[in-house]
Amino acid sequence: MSDLPPPSLDAIAGQQLRELAHRMLDDMLDYTLKIRERPVWVPMRATDRAAMQLAQPEAPTDPTRVYEQFQQWILPFAAGNVHPGFMGWVQGGGTIIGMLAEMLAAGLNANCGGRDHSPIQIEQQIVEWSRQWFALPAGTSGLFVTGASAANFVAVLVARRAALGAAVRTTGLRGQPRLIAYTSVAAHTCIARAMDYAGLGSENLRLIAVDAEQRVLLPALRDAVSADRSAGHVPFLLIGNAGTVDIGAIDDLAALADLAAAQELWFHVDGAFGALGVLAPEIAPRLAGIERANSLALDFHKWAQVPYDAGFLLVRDGNLHRETFATAAAYLHRASRGLAAGEYWPTDFGPELSRAFRALKTWFTLRVYGTRQLGEVIANSCRLARYLQSRITAEPRLELLAPVPLNIVCFRYRGADADALNEAIVADVQKAGMALPSTTRIDGKLAIRAAIINHRTQERDIDALVQAVLQHGDRRTASRPQGRLHGGAPQN
Repeated sequence: MSDLPPPSLDAIAGQQLRELAHRMLDDMLDYTLKIRERPVWVPMRATDRAAMQLAQPEAPTDPTRVYEQFQQWILPFAAGNVHPGFMGWVQGGGTIIGMLAEMLAAGLNANCGGRDHSPIQIEQQIVEWSRQWFALPAGTSGLFVTGASAANFVAVLVARRAALGAAVRTTGLRGQPRLIAYTSVAAHTCIARAMDYAGLGSENLRLIAVDAEQRVLLPALRDAVSADRSAGHVPFLLIGNAGTVDIGAIDDLAALADLAAAQELWFHVDGAFGALGVLAPEIAPRLAGIERANSLALDFHKWAQVPYDAGFLLVRDGNLHRETFATAAAYLHRASRGLAAGEYWPTDFGPELSRAFRALKTWFTLRVYGTRQLGEVIANSCRLARYLQSRITAEPRLELLAPVPLNIVCFRYRGADADALNEAIVADVQKAGMALPSTTRIDGKLAIRAAIINHRTQERDIDALVQAVLQHGDRRTASRPQGRLHGGAPQN
């Protein structure tokens, strides 16, 4: 047996690696600063997909070669949400500051499940700042998670614990009453999934009708709660929306808070992107009532432009939040001093023990830009949405399909067989790399959906989207044969 020590994985470090690291950083700075020179999105070719199917890497590969393959196979075919023309989904554009902070976090390689080290304090700082934004009381707890889907799931578990008591953690739902939750038909599907994951069943989520502005109808909500109580069920959870997925609608949160208090329901707000509207003075008043939430989900990686992923949850009753997840284990013993000390261990507030240092890129973003500038970015995205709305209403070939309460615009190109026509137009626009909208359905009609959230987006990007839709719509309607347009396939 050799007396030589095993090779360190840092053994490749040296001048060559330092030069490669600087090259990588310079390349990514250029990628971001020159993003307008690129198409929004480029579909992967079959040859690239085939080239990526590599044999298992048993032997080392020169890191320069691996980086060259990143440039060849990965960089050109990313989803494109860094680009100002990306409007397909509510995905923030990220920032150079956030990218650098992510690099620093990776260098620290901190596990933020707990223990007494500085990354935990940074996470606690974000909790305190967020608590103040939403005027929640002292004792409010907070937790970084992957995104609002995870935050909503954690909130459902806390609400379940509040309704059924501590025994639900050991005996489960056996012999328990049927718990019913309520939200609008415009809510994100992750709410139903959370009910499923929590063992409560998605059928026990009542989807309540909405008005013309896609806000939940309060009389219908009251009737549903009353009917369930009469049937012997137990209403326990009411979810309000602060920025619905299709059009960005905000429910009457103050009225929902009143109803939740009167009916003794846990009041949760899904504010995945809309909750951060509190940072914009012109939007904040529309979120009145959010300060009365028992729990609140949001994403820093949306309107705050933090790189993925940086979801977040606030819970008014921090003790109840902890009681929902904390578990005693010898290897998680809390000491009075040393690294195993510390009062706040995030693993006590969610399902993860291994957790990335998500708070650092959020902390850097908030510190470098400040909430006033981020609030202006948020407000500007809504102004751009109104500009797009004005372009649509002034163009006879286009039709606005929904109100524009925040930063999402749903419209379509007018024409026969409009659903298939617009689905084809969206695919054409995406493949051309001119802009990148997505689709949804509004009152059964397929809509082109433009979600304007990237801080780099300007009026010229809105104009490019309109031009692209008109160009491809005109081309398709001019050359379209008699009969239906199927599956978005180009017509020959």
